[in-house]
Amino acid sequence: MDVIFGRNKEEHPDPIKAEVKGELPSWLQGILLRNGPGMHTVGETQYNHWFDGLALVHSFTFKNGEVSYRSKYLRSDTYNCNIEANRIVVSEFGTMAYPDPCKNIFAKAFCYLSHTIPEFTDNCLINIMKTGEDFYATSETNFIRKIDPLTLETLEKVDYSKYVTVNLATSHPHYDSAGNILNMGTSIVDKGKTKYVIFKIPSSVPEKEKKKSCLKHLEVVCSIPSHSLLHPSYYHSFGVTENYIIFIEQPFKLDILKMATAYFRGVNWASCLSFHKEDKTWIHLIDKKTKKDATTKIYTDAMVLFHHVNAYEEDGHVVFDVISYSDNSLYQMFYLKNLTEDLTENTKLTSIPACKRFVVPLGFDKDAEVGTNLVKLPSTTATAVKEKEGSIYCQPETLCEGIELPRINYDYNGKKYRYIYATEVQWSPVPTKIAKLDVLTKEKLSWEEEHCWPAEPVFVPRPDSKDEDDGLILSSIVTSDPKKPPFLLILDAKTFMETARASVNVDLHLDLHGIFIPEKDLNPEHE
Repeated sequence: MDVIFGRNKEEHPDPIKAEVKGELPSWLQGILLRNGPGMHTVGETQYNHWFDGLALVHSFTFKNGEVSYRSKYLRSDTYNCNIEANRIVVSEFGTMAYPDPCKNIFAKAFCYLSHTIPEFTDNCLINIMKTGEDFYATSETNFIRKIDPLTLETLEKVDYSKYVTVNLATSHPHYDSAGNILNMGTSIVDKGKTKYVIFKIPSSVPEKEKKKSCLKHLEVVCSIPSHSLLHPSYYHSFGVTENYIIFIEQPFKLDILKMATAYFRGVNWASCLSFHKEDKTWIHLIDKKTKKDATTKIYTDAMVLFHHVNAYEEDGHVVFDVISYSDNSLYQMFYLKNLTEDLTENTKLTSIPACKRFVVPLGFDKDAEVGTNLVKLPSTTATAVKEKEGSIYCQPETLCEGIELPRINYDYNGKKYRYIYATEVQWSPVPTKIAKLDVLTKEKLSWEEEHCWPAEPVFVPRPDSKDEDDGLILSSIVTSDPKKPPFLLILDAKTFMETARASVNVDLHLDLHGIFIPEKDLNPEHE
C-alpha cells in the first residue's frame, strides 16, 4: 500500500505524452482536471491522515487523438510555509502542527493564542470548481485557490468569508444550466447563532465590471439554523431538484468548544467530530422560490453520509439518493497508520456504504391518519410515515451496497435519471472496481483489473447525445504492480467495455475529485 498512500509523489509541470492503446473518439477534446493529496511527509514530519496531504493537481489533456499528462503541487500558503520550514507547520484536520521547539517562550505563547480561533488551511485538495471562466481548487474550509487549468499554476487565494459569513464550505457545489453556482457553508456562532448558509455565485458579471470576480456578486439564498448552537452537523455535499434544495443535517457533529481548545489539549480537530447514533437525522427541504425550509419536521434514523448522488421531483414527491453509512468508520480508515501492506486483509469498514433512496411527499393530506405511509410512488419501497405530532419519519429503499464516489451524467442533475457511475469498495475503504448501476433495474456492470486501484469515474457525454448513458467514463488508475504503468482508463459508458487507455510513465497519485473541461469551456487566455 506504500505505493498508493505512503510515498510523496513527484510533480511533472511539463506535459508528458501518454501512450494510447485503443481508439479515442475525435470529439473527446478537453482536459480532465483532478485534485488529491500527494505529499504526506515534509522533512522529518509526517501527516497523520491521508486526507491531510498537500494538494497535487493533475490533468490529462485530450487533443486530436493524443493524450498528455502533467501534475503540479498547489502553491498554497500552507505548502509554501511547510516547504520553507522543512516541516509541517500548518495544521490540517487530522494533524495538529505545533511551534518549532527552538522558539522562545513569547513566540510559543503567541502561537498558542492564535490557535484558539484557528485560521484554517488553504491546502485545497478535494475538488475543482468552475466559476464563470475561472477554475478553483477547493476543500472544506473558507479558502479556495484559483488555478490555471492548462499550466496548473496556482493563482490568487480567495476567502469566502469576505463575501459570505461562513467558516466552512462544501467542495461539491451545484451548477444550473446557465453556469450559476449553488453552494453551502457553516457559519459558526455568528451573532450568537450557528447556521447553515446556502449561497449563489453568478456565472458572469455585468459588462462594466468585466475584470472583477463573480464572487463579488455572491448572494445568500437562505440560512437554516443548526439544531445545536455548539454542535453543528458535518456535511460534504447536498442535493438539488428543480424547485428544492435538500440538506441532510446528520448526527455526525463538530464540537465547537472542543475544537477551540484542541490545540491546547494536543489533539487534532478530527477528534472533535463525533457520531451521535442515538440522535435523529433531519431532512431539510428548502423551497427555491420562497427560500424557506419545510415547516413539517422530516427525519430518519442516525446515519453518516458524504455524497449525494442525485435528486428529483416526481408526482408530488421529492426523491433523493445518497451514499450512507451506519457509523463514521470511513474517516478512521484513512489514518496513515491503518493504510499498511495488509490493508485489504486487516482493515475492514465496520459499516459498508449503501446507496439509499429517500422519498419525501409534498403537499400531503394533513388529515391522514397517524401511521399512514404518505409515499404514493409505486416504483419504490421507501416510506414516509406520519407521526403523532405531525412529523414525518422516512425509511429509505436500499438501491445497492458497496459503492462510493458516485457520479452521474450531470445533464440529468436535479432530474429523473437512471444511471450511477461509482467506485466499488465493499468492506475495504480503497476502490478496486468501477461500477455502473441502473437504478431502475438494479443491474450493475463493473470493470476491474488485477493490481489496479481506480479513481472516481467521470462521465463525459457524447455531443448531441440522446441517451443518458451515451458517452465515456474516464478514471485514472493507480497500479501496485511495478511492471504495470499507471494509466487513464476510457470506457464506453453504455456497454462499460474498454475503449482505450493512456499509460503514463509517472508515479500517479490516488486522487479524490475533479471535472472534465470541454475544449469550448476553456478561456482563450488558457489556450
